[in-house]
Amino acid sequence: MRVLLTGGYGCIGCWIAKNLLEQGKPVWVYDLKRDERRLRQVLDDEQADQVRYCQGDVTDLTAFRSALEREGITHVIHLAGLQVPICRADPILGAKVNVIGTLVVFEAVRALGPQIERLVYASSAAVYGPPESYDGIGSRGPLADDAPLKPGTHYGVFKCCNEGNARIYWLDHGLTSIGLRPWTVYGVGRDFGMTSEPTKAIKAVALGRPFRISYGGWQDMQYADDVARAFLRCLEVPYQGAGVYNLRGEVVDVATFRRTLVEVAPEAEALVTHGEKQLAIAYDLSDAAFERDIGGVVKTPLREGIRATLERFRRLQAAGRLDISDLA
Repeated sequence: MRVLLTGGYGCIGCWIAKNLLEQGKPVWVYDLKRDERRLRQVLDDEQADQVRYCQGDVTDLTAFRSALEREGITHVIHLAGLQVPICRADPILGAKVNVIGTLVVFEAVRALGPQIERLVYASSAAVYGPPESYDGIGSRGPLADDAPLKPGTHYGVFKCCNEGNARIYWLDHGLTSIGLRPWTVYGVGRDFGMTSEPTKAIKAVALGRPFRISYGGWQDMQYADDVARAFLRCLEVPYQGAGVYNLRGEVVDVATFRRTLVEVAPEAEALVTHGEKQLAIAYDLSDAAFERDIGGVVKTPLREGIRATLERFRRLQAAGRLDISDLA
């Protein structure tokens, strides 16, 4: 297995790279520029040095296909994308990277035929609308993967488009793919995006600094390593089609997250506060289809995930290596 990650220098990509290297499998990151800042927060330097880099633009079909051919890539995980704040500020750039970039990945994989054994890509829970828009639909439990998509951001709309294009590539070309919809991913390396604030709160505690999470309400907390292992599991299982699956961790309100953080680190009581506004994305999503079709991923309890994240931040801080630019 020779795995290439687009967007591999992001949080999820770094954790995927860590897992692959621990399994003795080579991993390539395809990106515009080499930026190992997050990689060296998640991985030790010896591991980070083993991650191979391919320079290129995800919107450039010729360059991306050439990289797949040149490196003999057999499995692709497509994570590259601009998140909510950038897509809001510049929708045209957001569409270019998130939609055209995804079409480039699918088209290159289609062109290379049997060389590429599996394509997995990141969608998002942002394809769903606000919780109140599903009143009655989820009355029998969490929302299934096929609940109506009602995105409230350009980013969410772009992810819906990608899911639709994946389905068309299956219908027109028989190209198998699996899309995953993470919610609030937390852990070392999560320093940007709408739901990065719980991780920033943990980092602030490691530094003894105050931090206010700007929102409140409910969210689905998913430990970054669990999400990484879900992507890797999708590379391995026998599969045909163009499925898209919700992921699920622990659905808690922000007050519960804060309380759990205080249980792990009592000093957080005086340091961490939060707002009240509910994020406008349905949070109670079922992962029953993922468990049925993919499965095999053990979920880290919230308390353990917070503890592991805090301990890593503290080790990095003690070594003078903790990146605090996201707290500026």
